[in-house]
Amino acid sequence: MQIETEADTRANRIDPILRDAGWGVVDGSHVARELTIAPGRILSGGLRANRVAADYVLSHRGRQLAVVEAKRAGLGHTDGVGQAKDYATRLQARFAYSTNGLGWYGIDMNTGAEGDHALPFPTPQELWDRCYPQGNDWRDRFGMVPFETGGGKWQPRYYQHNAITAVLEAIAKGDQRILLTLATGTGKTSIAFQIAWKLFQSSWNLTRDPIRRPRILFLADRNILADQAYNAFSAFAPDALSRISPEEIRKKGKVPKNANIFFTIFQTFMTGSGEFTFEGYEPDFFDLIVIDECHRGGAKDESTWRGILEYFTPAVQLGLTATPKRGANADTYGYFGDPVYTYALKEGIGDGFLTPFKVRQMASTLDTYTFSDEDEVLEGEIDPDRVYSEADFNTKLIIDQRELSRVTEFMDQIDQRQKTLVFCATQDHAARVRNFINQIKDNPDPHYCERVTADDGKLGELHLREFQDNEKTLPTILTTSQKLSTGVDARNIRNIVLLRPIKSMIEFKQIIGRGTRTFDGKDFFTIYDFVKAYEHFNDPEWDGEPLPPDIQRAKTETGNELDDVVYSDQEETPRGEMSEDGPAEKIVVRLADGKERKIRYIATTTYWWHGRQISAQEFMDQLFGDLGSMVDSEDELRSVWSDPARREAMMQRLTELGYDADRMEDMRRLIDAPNSDIFDVLAYVRFTLAPLARSERAEGARSTGLSGYETEMREFLDYVLRAYELHGIEELAPRKIADFLRIRYGGTNDAKRVLGGVADIRDAFVGIQSHLFQSRI
Repeated sequence: MQIETEADTRANRIDPILRDAGWGVVDGSHVARELTIAPGRILSGGLRANRVAADYVLSHRGRQLAVVEAKRAGLGHTDGVGQAKDYATRLQARFAYSTNGLGWYGIDMNTGAEGDHALPFPTPQELWDRCYPQGNDWRDRFGMVPFETGGGKWQPRYYQHNAITAVLEAIAKGDQRILLTLATGTGKTSIAFQIAWKLFQSSWNLTRDPIRRPRILFLADRNILADQAYNAFSAFAPDALSRISPEEIRKKGKVPKNANIFFTIFQTFMTGSGEFTFEGYEPDFFDLIVIDECHRGGAKDESTWRGILEYFTPAVQLGLTATPKRGANADTYGYFGDPVYTYALKEGIGDGFLTPFKVRQMASTLDTYTFSDEDEVLEGEIDPDRVYSEADFNTKLIIDQRELSRVTEFMDQIDQRQKTLVFCATQDHAARVRNFINQIKDNPDPHYCERVTADDGKLGELHLREFQDNEKTLPTILTTSQKLSTGVDARNIRNIVLLRPIKSMIEFKQIIGRGTRTFDGKDFFTIYDFVKAYEHFNDPEWDGEPLPPDIQRAKTETGNELDDVVYSDQEETPRGEMSEDGPAEKIVVRLADGKERKIRYIATTTYWWHGRQISAQEFMDQLFGDLGSMVDSEDELRSVWSDPARREAMMQRLTELGYDADRMEDMRRLIDAPNSDIFDVLAYVRFTLAPLARSERAEGARSTGLSGYETEMREFLDYVLRAYELHGIEELAPRKIADFLRIRYGGTNDAKRVLGGVADIRDAFVGIQSHLFQSRI
């Protein structure tokens, strides 16, 4: 008797029940089958771990109302309850169902009520009325407008759908100030576009005119952000969009009004003397204002943003930020209120929508400086008794030999072909670092490294746009001070170098966000931290939920959260660099001859692990614990590793747990065995066995494993062992046999004439592997 599969149960039992209830038939309803909610955490080699997919997602009028988890008829109808609840939580669906097609179990995620559910299954309208018992005309109108998907090329990710729905629900209820908190790289501009699209298509406006389209202002603090947003709204008709330029206003003598979506920077509403000027826009002209990167001082009483928002008080104001509530941005949350939806960095990495990262902590023997007589003061007056710290370097104290040594160190460690951002203390420091990079780089092109700061103006913007173009390789490295900490939509950044202290947690997260965007072939990015910024990871709230106000105040008052940086396109100079009489005096020192050659660096790697940063030792301890559940003894590990099928199954399991090839390579370096086998890492961690080089293992296999074979087979196996020595365990996978035979003999048929039958070749290929991992070599 044939066993009914889950696919059979869905097709023959569940689909008819949903179809009879009107799902997929009633206008405005939709059934998504096997919907991928999250692709899974990014692993090395293009692999993914823990993909999340729902069997059925039921939507009506643009809202996701329920999930249905299916199991085959031979299993219990409640076996899928845990999955159904997880999927409903992620999708913010009101109802979750588990079924085997025979029985149904339902959960109300709002009230917690659950139990067996009698058929018939609720219709789309019935489920809608249960989710929204209080009617709302705007909710209904928004729901009738589908997402703009570019002909199906783009579909909102689950958290984007949640964010859009949350904002539209707040607007439908009449909220005036709305906040979204989503990690950098998760598509806040795309979310803003879909919100604007639905409002535009439904003719929403504050005057309740049933015909008038809304007037929406997208307000940024940098031209490049405003330009990026303008380009992202290209699905609108050209005459619906207007890029407000202060230069154009001055040239034409009036502001543009004949459009629906306007894009500008806040400086548009400021005079050169810092006074407000709204250039003829009435306070009630805009229906909605979207404030990008609103955490950047946007709601502080003294902020220029605050004056603009107060002038346009009648408008609904939507703030977009990447930073959870901290002491430094508490005013932002005080102005907008708690976010209607939050999606954190750790969620993005865990779901696989953002790229994970490693941190290389770069401690040196010159992290502080005290003057000695053999050094030479070239400029300024030095305090011989003072210990100069990292905060002093490149703001008060300049030692070029030290900076050159740091540049040389990270340039030796990175792949110089990969796009890299370097954060410096000042604009002058960024120029010097740029020069040092170009002096020692491998690439001969003079545009290999460029500086992008406020002083670089339009030329800097050009360099940034070229850097963001993934089709271009130049410039490969950009140096900056503050300018690139936000708003750089460059997906293929592989390295971030920190050469200045990062006092603000907000800025630290923004800088990390420069590397989190995904790109084909990008498994992770690396932060080279010369300034102990990694200590921010020790704050348990660094990527948590918003803190209560009393805790925020306590952190600020105790000095745990300081924001000493001025942000804007016009000014990037740390406040500590200025005095009442103008720029502070610089001290320039030249180290004694040969002294710079004595600077040494100690690098330590930490890892992103299931939502937190851990040290290499913690990573090894975690591996030890997980190995304990996989192998009981040294002999069992040797047996598993000698069998290609069992070995590959174990490697797949390790990968799913987070121990992918790149991290194993790091572990090899950590135990000082870079030319060993992955087996040696596992054996060292689990059983404290001394690692062996692959060449030693191969020699042992030659001495014990080749006897008994004819000359031709011995030569073939020796060829396999040499490939293993050079390239590692991947060469011993069964799929590699065909490659070896093709390369060495021209193909399988020619190889059989020399070596014998395919079964004999396979047996020899597998047999030699037991000699590689025997107990004594």
